[in-house]
Parts: sequence; C-alpha cells; structure tokens
Amino acid sequence: MDGLNRRDALKAGGVLGALGALGLATTARAEPWSWSPEESVAGSGSGVDPLTVWDPEADPVVARLIDSGQVPRVNELLRTWTRNGQPLPDGLPSELRDFMEYARRMPQWTDYGKLNTAIEFNKKRGLYLGVLYGFASGMMSTVIPKEARSVYYSKGGHDLEDRISKTAKLGYDIGSNNAYAADGEMIITCVKTRLVHAAVRHLLPQSPHWVQSAEEDVPISQNDIMVTWHSLPTTVMKHLNNWKVPIPNHESEAFLHSWQVAAHMLGVRDEYIPKSWPAANSQAAQVLDPILEATPEGAKLADRLLSLGANIDLAILTKPVLGSFTRFLLGDKIADGLAIPREPVWDPLLRFSWGPFIAVREGVLGAVPPVGDAYWLLDEFLRKAALTYLAELRLPISIEIPTMNRDMSVPPR
Repeated sequence: MDGLNRRDALKAGGVLGALGALGLATTARAEPWSWSPEESVAGSGSGVDPLTVWDPEADPVVARLIDSGQVPRVNELLRTWTRNGQPLPDGLPSELRDFMEYARRMPQWTDYGKLNTAIEFNKKRGLYLGVLYGFASGMMSTVIPKEARSVYYSKGGHDLEDRISKTAKLGYDIGSNNAYAADGEMIITCVKTRLVHAAVRHLLPQSPHWVQSAEEDVPISQNDIMVTWHSLPTTVMKHLNNWKVPIPNHESEAFLHSWQVAAHMLGVRDEYIPKSWPAANSQAAQVLDPILEATPEGAKLADRLLSLGANIDLAILTKPVLGSFTRFLLGDKIADGLAIPREPVWDPLLRFSWGPFIAVREGVLGAVPPVGDAYWLLDEFLRKAALTYLAELRLPISIEIPTMNRDMSVPPR
C-alpha cells in the first residue's frame, strides 16, 4: 500500500465514487434495449428493458413505512444492525423484517474463492482504486444527468459533505478485508441502501423541483443502478487498463465478481448483471456512454466536490489541480461542460507524464521516469488525492431511510 494506511485508503476509495449509490437516475434511451441476458450472470432472462423495472419487493414495503410514520423508529432500531452475521433487531415491523431476511441472502452463484482474491486485489491496488473511485467514478456521477438531479434535489443535496460521508460506506465496505464475511458490513450496507432507494422512489415524485426537471415519473430504475454500477468497476478497470497497470486475469475477474455480488445485493435482477468484462463493456456502451452530459445541477455539485481537497493539502490539492485531474480522466467535453477551467501547468503534465510515471511505479523494464520534479510531484499528488475526501468520512456511518426531500428554500451547507 506504499505506506498509506490501508484503512484510510479504503475510506478514501469509496467516498466520492459511491456518491452515485444513493442518488441514481433514469436516462432516456436513444436506441431500443438490445443487451442480451445471455451475457448476464443468470445466462438467460426476459429481455425486458431495465428502464421499466424498479424494485417491486422493496418499494411497497418502504412506502408503507413512510406513510405510516414508522421510519424514525425503524432507523433507530437499524442503527444497531451493523454486522453481516448479526440478527435483525427486535421490534421491526413484520413486513420489513421478512423483506430484509430475504434481501440479506447472498446469491447462489457467489464464488467465495473469488471474493477472497478480490480482497488481495484491493490490498495491492488500494491507492489507484482510491483515486479512481473518487475522480473517475465520483465526478462522472455529476454528468449522469438524472443522477445529478436526484442527488441535488433529494435531502442529501443540502449537506453534500454529510451525503459523501454516508454514501462512502458502499465503496469502503466492498474494499474491506471482510466485506461479505459475518463480521463485515457490505451486506448490511447493500440492504440499507436498497431501502434508501425505495424511499427515494416514493419521495422524489413528491418534490415539485424534481418533477419539473425529471423525464420519468419514478426514479432509480434497474437501468439507473447499472448506470452507476458501470461508473464504478467498469470505469475503474478501463482506466487501470489504459494506464497499463499489470493485473492478472484471476484478480481482474475477482474484482468484477465482488461488484457482481454487490449489484445483486442492491436488488438488481441477475439478468442485468454482466457475467464478464466484455459483457460489462458492451452494456456500458449502451447504458452509460451515450448519456453523459453536464447539467446545471451537476455543475454545482462538481464545483462543491472539487473544493474539498483543501481539507487535505492547500498546496497540491487545489481546486484547479483537482479539476485538471478530472479533465485528464474524463476528457475535455465533460470538463468543459462542468465549467472546469483549463490548467496551463497540470493539464500537459498529466497528459504527457502520467503514463511514464505509472510505468516506473510498476517497475516496467526500460521505463523512463518523468523529467525533473515531475515524478515526485505526481507521486505526492497520487497519495494525497486518494485521501482528498477522507476528512469528510466520519465513522461510524449510519445509512438511514429518508422521510423528506431537500428543502430548496434553505441554502446548501
């Protein structure tokens, strides 16, 4: 882990990248749904467009909790439910208890050997994962139009730092060394996140601000969850490959498997979960790539996110430098859409020196390091950028079912 405290790296790895996990979005489909369920972990399926599928198991249960005023008591009880192997707390409404007992079961196709290999991969590549979850995945969430709007208008849009702290938990838990074990927290996090998704589906349609901007009647379809899913593992692996980071096939497959299990635990139907990286890339080409676009809401979120680096290092993690790294990862079109200024020093430094820097770090034979102080500067940036949002992560974190939308009359924190 190059001297970086692993717990801190895991925290940072999930912080911004998990932003999308609790505020997802429906996107208009330019072409009919054509991805084959034969490419899924299920190997077959109905072929129904996931834009038209939500969560019929969780949605009515949570809607009744909200409408009956039981959510505050449920949240209080669930604060004590923190470990995967822990029994559900006494006192939960029976309908909710039955759903949660069902939802916490791991899929039958889980390969625990691969999950163990994924742990080793996360240990070895935690520094890269922290940076990519934060700046590739996290900033991408601001240019998934309806995701940005869902975050902006939901309750979490008021206090973004608190929102980051809570949504970080998914990325933190999946990278921990006991993620799906009895003493881990990933199953708990997924089930609670699934409840939050159901609450947002019930609440956001009651927000006049969201209704005015939304193209759909109900947010967070199965398609939307997979859009955000692809902004995480699919995007991360794409960049690792582009950087020519050497990753053995069995580690790459294990990393994918940990995220396949996560998708299932978040309520995604198996017929929509890609079975391989080629299948994931082909699905991402249909559901993610065509819809990336800046919105006023997304630009405001991005601006606030890029300002958080000052909490770590005012010298190297300035807003312009973090903006430059975002431009390097996501491209000029997205960066320009988010009104991120061009940076005359860091833009060319990253463009021409990042590849050689990674090659030298990875011990590639014959690699020539960047000249002058560039190697040191990039290495310092990599280490500190992985911790950019650590200051916002306050443990323990309790993911709780919301009972209201954002009050747009109150300025954001």
